[in-house]
Amino acid sequence: MKLLVGLGSALAGASLALTVDNLRRLRVPDPAAAPPRDRVAVLVPARDEEEQIGGCVRALRAAVERWPVPAEILVLDDGSTDATAARARAAGARVLDGIPPPPDRLAKPWACAQLADATRADVLVFVDADVRVAPHGLAATVDLLRRSGLDLVCPHPRQVAVSPAERLVQPLLAWSWLATLPLGIAERSPRPTLTAANGQLLAVDAHAYRAAGGHPPAAVLDDIALLRAVKARGFHGVVADGTGVASCRMYRGAAELRAGYTKSLWAAFGTRPRAAAVLALLGLVHVVPAVAALGGSRVGLAGYLAGVASRALAARRTGARVADALAHPVAVLALAGLTADSWRARRAGTLRWRGRPVTPAAA
Repeated sequence: MKLLVGLGSALAGASLALTVDNLRRLRVPDPAAAPPRDRVAVLVPARDEEEQIGGCVRALRAAVERWPVPAEILVLDDGSTDATAARARAAGARVLDGIPPPPDRLAKPWACAQLADATRADVLVFVDADVRVAPHGLAATVDLLRRSGLDLVCPHPRQVAVSPAERLVQPLLAWSWLATLPLGIAERSPRPTLTAANGQLLAVDAHAYRAAGGHPPAAVLDDIALLRAVKARGFHGVVADGTGVASCRMYRGAAELRAGYTKSLWAAFGTRPRAAAVLALLGLVHVVPAVAALGGSRVGLAGYLAGVASRALAARRTGARVADALAHPVAVLALAGLTADSWRARRAGTLRWRGRPVTPAAA
């Protein structure tokens, strides 16, 4: 047991060191960036988003209203059963009626593909309906894309977390890549494993997007799959700090959070054995030292504090509550439980989201 505690604590220290290095390297959009001269299309896939779409579109319009080259704001109504289309039009967006996905395609990448086909813009900016961009957010995002020399950037929005379950789990989104992915290498490496993305706010050069074949049609994690496809064609991209350019509240409460993560976590690690291995490693690094610390282990305490420090640094940078980092081992256990739920639902064939299957018919 002492060997495991020592190994876990050492790895927690290494993860903390990587977090510190990544925070130094992390690309940040410039809030004072000038409006782009490129033709920009802002593309919003939406299904049953009547409560969100109006606020989303109004924020987007405010962000582009003074641009010298007018930006398109396109919303694809993906078979909504509510007033999504009407509210998007009322807010000032051009609304496209979506075509239902073929059996071998998933809904969101299919919706994104339809949006991309509807424009000839130079830059495509995909935005989820629950995202609220700041007035300077779109200009800063496009500026980062062009200034960095990259072909795809994902400014990670500030994750709004209100309920205890949200506060426990949502900060893991940013922490996961800050603590495990060497960003300086990742943005130039074609290796699929060195990829992190966030489709809530994603800007991509239109030529690179089309050369890569657009959104992979059957990808559950469509943002990561798109960046991998872009990299495979020799282009480059990376996740960035979008705390100052946008915010997003993905889920409201524990039940919605559980349903949302259950639909997709099974796909996060590839296979069940790989998922089990990754979660076992996270447990070794972030749970075993904490348990040992409760038993009086100084080495375990050092490992626990390293994990908390990594989570706290990520939280401070991304707008999460720093004090919630103290519950980091519990958050890791919650992630493991959500992943297990996701795999159980996958095996039972019950994965659905907003009335549609999460996996294509051919899967």
